[in-house]
Amino acid sequence: MVAAGAIILIVLNVVVFSFNYIRKTSFTSAAAETAMFFVSPAQGVVTRSIDFSRDIWQQYFYLVDTARQNRELRQKLAMARLKLHEYSEERRANERLRKLVGFKADSDLSMQAARVVARDPAPWYRSVIIDKGRGDGVKKGCSVVVPDGVVGQVTEAASGYAKVLLIIDRNSAVDALVQRTRARGVVAGLSTEGECRFDFALRKQEVRVGDTVITSGLDGVHPKGLRIGRVSKIIRRNSGIFQEVEIMPYADFHKLEEVLVVLDSPKIDDVLN
Repeated sequence: MVAAGAIILIVLNVVVFSFNYIRKTSFTSAAAETAMFFVSPAQGVVTRSIDFSRDIWQQYFYLVDTARQNRELRQKLAMARLKLHEYSEERRANERLRKLVGFKADSDLSMQAARVVARDPAPWYRSVIIDKGRGDGVKKGCSVVVPDGVVGQVTEAASGYAKVLLIIDRNSAVDALVQRTRARGVVAGLSTEGECRFDFALRKQEVRVGDTVITSGLDGVHPKGLRIGRVSKIIRRNSGIFQEVEIMPYADFHKLEEVLVVLDSPKIDDVLN
């Protein structure tokens, strides 16, 4: 009897303990689940905010670094373009200088190379300033040329600079010949940009469009035989003893940067030959 009672008591204790455990466990789980239900969204927002802020900072520093790199690359590109421009200008200058040197070497004339450093701003004058003067043997009356043709003559000379009146100036006059027929005339500047006229060419003398006009050497300035320009237009009127002739100079005055000053005056023997 005693043993049976003890067993029954133990069984009852186990049942009561199990019930209490299950009840407590269920309450705790429910509380935990309730807390997670309310806390989890807030934790999610906080976590996402932290991640977003971290991404923003990382993106900001990335953009700052990218902007710095772009700035450095733009600076390097600008320097590279500047160097390329300088090399291109040097190459063009070398080509022009080689052309001048070749022309000078092929000529028997004594010449001084010079650089154009300024242009007359007045629209009614056509003249330039060169960086050679009396100290270099340049004097008033010297002929100025380029390999393509006659440019003008020196009208003023200082110690280190000189003024050159271009043949396209209306005040310029160059005694000239039509190379093919030896028709005589005087080349003077026109009021229009970059052209000249061939005055005093007799109507009976043969002149054609395309003929080359050269210096005669009779003006005492330009040596004989230098190219001046090509005949571009001819007008023969019914009256008058002269024909109207226009020529286009061979020298490109828009791109005039380097010239050659002829230091020798024309010799009478060369002119008569």
